[in-house]
Amino acid sequence: MQVAGKTILLTGGTDGIGRELAEQLRAKGAQLIVSGRTPERIAAAKVAGYEVIAADLSTAAGADIVLDAVKGRTIDILINNAGLGSDHDFRVGAPDLGDNDRCIFANLNAPIHLIAGLMPLLKALPEAMIVNVTSGLAIAPRSGGPIYCATKAGLRSYTLALREQMKGSNVHVLEVLPPVVETKLTAGRGSRKMSAKACAAEIVQAIENNAKEANVGMTKLLRIVESISPALARKIMIRF
Repeated sequence: MQVAGKTILLTGGTDGIGRELAEQLRAKGAQLIVSGRTPERIAAAKVAGYEVIAADLSTAAGADIVLDAVKGRTIDILINNAGLGSDHDFRVGAPDLGDNDRCIFANLNAPIHLIAGLMPLLKALPEAMIVNVTSGLAIAPRSGGPIYCATKAGLRSYTLALREQMKGSNVHVLEVLPPVVETKLTAGRGSRKMSAKACAAEIVQAIENNAKEANVGMTKLLRIVESISPALARKIMIRF
């Protein structure tokens, strides 16, 4: 899809991969509406010239805020990029179930709410796109992050089914599976991380190419391993 002239709603667009995506898409001529939840980052995005919706997508109220903010507007591309991590490791201690619930809503329920709310508008356009950012961990989980992995696997399943539903329509569905990317979410997790800038560049290319699935960075290798032996892929990733 040609992004120049398109209006894009990008969740989690004030930091990390989202911020890089916003910059690269705007440079190609797209109009960006970004959401964020941290006041300092929201302020910085506004200074940079972005239209920003302040919303915490870990709650249903936050998803409603975003939908209300764009009601009646043309949204050509919805990018569900916002995401949260959540500790859930009984080897370390008892999990915070409230925090787990916020992660589940932000990573799985919020994208579904936004898609459902915007679908009538998207289907009315000559062409539209939904981009769901999942993770390489949707393919094979790691033991230390079962909640995050489960949400991304859930969103992957939802995306695959949604793509089948949209077959033959004007709404294109793209799933993006990044590797571990250098962001605040992955602070302290190893050193072999992809830069947010490089990750965003691959996502933009996938959007422009109307790809169905974008395996980004090292996720390409994981997908090759998984295609040969799903058990081996799980064995490699479970200890990651």
